[in-house]
Amino acid sequence: MALVSLLVQKFGGTSVGDAERIRAVADHIMRTRRDGHQVVAVVSAMGKSTDDLLRLANEVSSTQPPRELDMLLTTGERISMALLCMALADLGIPAASFTGSQAGIMTSDEHTKAKITEIRPDRLFEALDQGFVPVVAGFQGMSADRNITTLGRGGSDVTAVALAAALKADACEIYTDVTGVYTADPRVVPSARKLPRVGFDEMLEMAATGGRVLMLRSVEFARNHHVPLHVRSSFTWEPGTWIVEEEPSMEYAVVTAVTHDTSEAKITVTAVPDRPGVAAHLFRAVAEAGINVDMIVQNTAENGMTDISFTVPKVDLRSAVAICETLAGELGAASVSYDDTMARISLIGAGMKTHPGVTAKMFEVLAELGINLEMISTSSIRISCVVREDVVEHAMRALHAAFDLDRAS
Repeated sequence: MALVSLLVQKFGGTSVGDAERIRAVADHIMRTRRDGHQVVAVVSAMGKSTDDLLRLANEVSSTQPPRELDMLLTTGERISMALLCMALADLGIPAASFTGSQAGIMTSDEHTKAKITEIRPDRLFEALDQGFVPVVAGFQGMSADRNITTLGRGGSDVTAVALAAALKADACEIYTDVTGVYTADPRVVPSARKLPRVGFDEMLEMAATGGRVLMLRSVEFARNHHVPLHVRSSFTWEPGTWIVEEEPSMEYAVVTAVTHDTSEAKITVTAVPDRPGVAAHLFRAVAEAGINVDMIVQNTAENGMTDISFTVPKVDLRSAVAICETLAGELGAASVSYDDTMARISLIGAGMKTHPGVTAKMFEVLAELGINLEMISTSSIRISCVVREDVVEHAMRALHAAFDLDRAS
């Protein structure tokens, strides 16, 4: 990568987990500046402090008004930003901390899951012009009615990418506790390799199907605003994985990665009348409850009746089942059942577009292991299968080896 003049560097909770780690981050920022770059830092809350705040909230209240919960949770990032500025001051680096609202991050009104609507980075530009390192609290912003909001899971990554876009930074570096993006979860597949470069579309599919390095919303924002991402480790500082725009001249591996996800459950509505509007009514009700539906399978109708199966996040399972049971009589369905012991395994690769046979090979590998496929979905660069949770890790290792992902191309 070419030398750049402005970097946004985001440091996750483990990167600023204690005083020693915060001093190490300050030293890294100092070295980045010595290399001729301007730096804007974005920080998460220290270690498990957000979990600690949530535990306190649970001990104090069963009501937890969303506005007050947001006010509470944003304190974690504010602690990190102030401490990092102090550590930078000890190194002779002028720094200034900014909350999300002070940094000009404007959001929608939904507490605990707000979306960024606009960034007004005037104060950050002023700080940079004066030679300061702006240190911004991630995960937070301010709504149009001037309430403090939080951005939900992965919100600090979204903050960093959004700031990089608004500041027209040359790159956004995401520092975490892993050294980059791998061909599979190294904890499950020890032979997994770090990828030097991944296209945005591939990274989107990886994030959506269980890859835990980057959150989906941050990758979407980066692709939409053309922000190159560099995923790196704050423990080794070695070069990591670049997530970049796809180019026609790029050679793509047939399969880039295998991912897995055990965070979803399957719901089946049986013996539903096979007529127009029934599925629309069902999924409209689920959507209005704010529940995301991923995979959907509808069986071939017999005697005018069909079964509809779909997956939802396990955290939303109880609500989704309740909605389906409420609608069952109205829809004329026979019953509603669910299964929370399933997992999804996915193959991802831009090279699938031009290489037939990937689906057949995947199914053959799983068949040889005696693994039954309960649901299947595909895109032009992804194949996903739902299997039993207790066999997913075995399946991952077998597929990783079958597609030679443990060997550099």
